[in-house]
Amino acid sequence: MTTTNKSYKTAFIFLTSLFFLWGFITVLVDSLIPRLKDVFTLTYFQAGLVQFAFFGAYFVLSIPAGFILSKIGYKKGIVLGLSTMAIGCLLFYPAASYRVFGIFMLAYFVLAGGMTILQVAANPYVAVLGSEEGASSRLNLSQAFNSLGTAIAPAIGAMFILSDTVKTKEEIAGLTAVQKEAYLASEASAVQSPFLGIAGFVIVLAIVFVFVQLPKLMEKVPEGGYKTLLGKKSLMMGALGIFVYVGAEVAIGSYLVNYFMDMNLFEAIKNNEMMRSISEGILNQDLSAVDNKAIVGAFVTFYWSGAMIGRFIGAYLTKIIAPSKVLSWFAIGALALILISINTSGFVAMWSILAVGLFNSIMFPTIFTLAIDGLDDLKPQASGILCTMIVGGAIIPPFYGLLTDNIGFKLAFILVLLCYAYIWYYGKTKSKVVQ
Repeated sequence: MTTTNKSYKTAFIFLTSLFFLWGFITVLVDSLIPRLKDVFTLTYFQAGLVQFAFFGAYFVLSIPAGFILSKIGYKKGIVLGLSTMAIGCLLFYPAASYRVFGIFMLAYFVLAGGMTILQVAANPYVAVLGSEEGASSRLNLSQAFNSLGTAIAPAIGAMFILSDTVKTKEEIAGLTAVQKEAYLASEASAVQSPFLGIAGFVIVLAIVFVFVQLPKLMEKVPEGGYKTLLGKKSLMMGALGIFVYVGAEVAIGSYLVNYFMDMNLFEAIKNNEMMRSISEGILNQDLSAVDNKAIVGAFVTFYWSGAMIGRFIGAYLTKIIAPSKVLSWFAIGALALILISINTSGFVAMWSILAVGLFNSIMFPTIFTLAIDGLDDLKPQASGILCTMIVGGAIIPPFYGLLTDNIGFKLAFILVLLCYAYIWYYGKTKSKVVQ
């Protein structure tokens, strides 16, 4: 028993490093978009396709990944995911060298595909590394390190990728042919170097996982897995929960800057000593020298940092309280904060919507573990179905944007309120089952 616990602890540490890795890479790639837009001279529509490629990988590959995982097991699935990620990172080199947008999209899709396989493998594996009761707590803790990766990546990206000045399209047009070629080559190098480094690190990690001893937790491959799972009401409800959660989180995060600009918060921030100092501290420069969008955008950090803090708290709460109850309480917290933001203005409206990030924190890992609870060897395929529903991040935000165009930011939040209301309902339903 002691040996088993020790092997579980070792496996958990290795797996948590993977959560950190894919969180770090996800945000690092996002931070590249402004530079890549210049390298490839992209339109805004083309730049927007980058996120489509990311969520598209989850939609297209999650169920196939679950099927493959059920055949080869968790460990080989993790190695496959890491290897695919490494190939995606290496593809950034020719994409930047030849400045072909299609190669870049392929690189991003392959990278996201590797992360999809990794998520489909790692999420249920963490859940089964121990008792069913502690599954939500373990996954919340691993997801907290994922959030730590997303919190660190912007600073690393700014330091190593975006440290020099990116020229505008007009400035590039004014260069001679030789100067333009030299500039674009330096831009390409800024993209290539970090991704070559990440590829090397991921390859080493894949080799480590080949040799590391992990507990074998999948004994047999069930027949007709997906057909069986489609009849599991709790799983299907959880899949919808993942869809609306990711959609709501991304919708809020994507439109925060525009929402704050719509309320003219940049003026209020400039005129408030404390808020001004917070914004200047995050941006590391005087507000008179930066764009208004950057002034309000600095506060978006609190939305994503709240998710990291909340997951560490959630890892403890879901250990001592039924995870379904914690999920319901956090959904109520999110609903209350959004309603406050809708019905107020100024800093109250700003801080209340930013605080939603804290309550978002435990939702993905808790919904995930509640949905796969009791599915035993069907968990890899169930994980594939759940990860497919991350596509909510590609569908709900545009609908939120459409509502905003027609009825404004405040009323458009009704869509997001409906998402959190469903999450509350799912938590309450699971609580009744537990009782």
